[in-house]
Amino acid sequence: MLLSDALARTSLNRTVEFHSLADVLDPEIIQACLVSNGVATVRRRKLPMEAMVWAVIGMALFRGDSVRQLINKLDIVLPQEVDSVVRSAVTQARKKLGSEVVRDIFRQTSVNWHAQAQHPNWGGLNLYGVDGVVWRTPDSPQNAEAFARTANKSKEAAYPQVRMVCLMELSSHLLVDSAFDSVAVNEMHLAARLLASVPDKSLTLFDKGFYSLGLLHAWQQGQQRHWLLPMRKGTQYEVIRSLGRQDKLVRLTTSPQARKKWPGLPETLEARLLSKTVKGKLVHVLTSLTDAMAYPGRDIVDLYAHRWEIELGYREMKQHLLDSRFTLRSQLPELIRQELWGVLLAYNLIRYKMILMAHSLPATYPNQLSFREASSYIIFKLTQLPGVAPGNLPSAVFAPEKQAKQFKLEGKRERSYPRVLKASKNTYPVRKKNAVHLK
Repeated sequence: MLLSDALARTSLNRTVEFHSLADVLDPEIIQACLVSNGVATVRRRKLPMEAMVWAVIGMALFRGDSVRQLINKLDIVLPQEVDSVVRSAVTQARKKLGSEVVRDIFRQTSVNWHAQAQHPNWGGLNLYGVDGVVWRTPDSPQNAEAFARTANKSKEAAYPQVRMVCLMELSSHLLVDSAFDSVAVNEMHLAARLLASVPDKSLTLFDKGFYSLGLLHAWQQGQQRHWLLPMRKGTQYEVIRSLGRQDKLVRLTTSPQARKKWPGLPETLEARLLSKTVKGKLVHVLTSLTDAMAYPGRDIVDLYAHRWEIELGYREMKQHLLDSRFTLRSQLPELIRQELWGVLLAYNLIRYKMILMAHSLPATYPNQLSFREASSYIIFKLTQLPGVAPGNLPSAVFAPEKQAKQFKLEGKRERSYPRVLKASKNTYPVRKKNAVHLK
């Protein structure tokens, strides 16, 4: 049974209910991306390229299986020619497929799914988040040459690593786009690669580490594209006028180096500085939402708490989808890139399914459903498909109205243990106070 055929048996009738993964991921998109990258299958092969796309997705959905086991188990071969596929054939097929095909499929489906999702908004703006994450690759010579290793004073990391920055819609956790490279590449350089994907009528929440006036100015070029981030300590500004209590319009001066790096960056930028006491601590945020009438200041500071949603999304990918297997599979850099685009595509597939599921419940957002439970349910049912009679498949696989309720979270818990800076390990043993020593 082809993986796409197996997933296609999970379909239901109504739009607000689950459709099959194959229905959501249009085969025409796969074929168009194969043709545009010059890797379409002309003649029938043991491992046709259309099937290899589903195999790459399956690498994320079925993390416990090797790629060869996955392909053989799901019969992604032409059965009249061969019963199984050897490891070398799988590697050659993945090399032929490459990473750009999977990347293009991810981006095209992302555009389609966001257009159909009908995200909730604040003040007419959809909320997005940008943040970075690091992935660990196998320590092969090729990966070590392509990807750097992080290091501290005492030692270097054991594995080459990839740094990734994603743009995510925060109410659904649906990814818009991603950029990744060696861990040696700065997050702000990766964020700049996402500029072409920034949606209009949007508010993007950044971590304070992304403070760059050149990046922020470029980010807001478009139709109502706004940003919000905490003010970095020591930031110099000039107050233009007060808009209210703890609400000021300020002028920020750009550096000559920034203007050289970012052509078109003016000498000064106007921004809005808002302050609020949160849990006894005074918090300052900067934003491009300078219209005080359209965007009330009392609500803007509270919006920043939603940035944590992208951190939860990364946890869903690494811990739940990939089952805490933090080292990627592939031994070659190009296949690492292909694998990562496959992880992002598989994550978006499940997240879009959860959007459709949330639509079947009143007043429910997709991020109010448990990703762990929903993804485990979907993947578990897919593994059972070969043993289920065809006539029982629809009822056996999905019952959206019933299943959506059981995946709904009761309420989001606040962090019990706030982040703290861990003390570095001492090279030498430390004598404990009141320690008992034997003579």
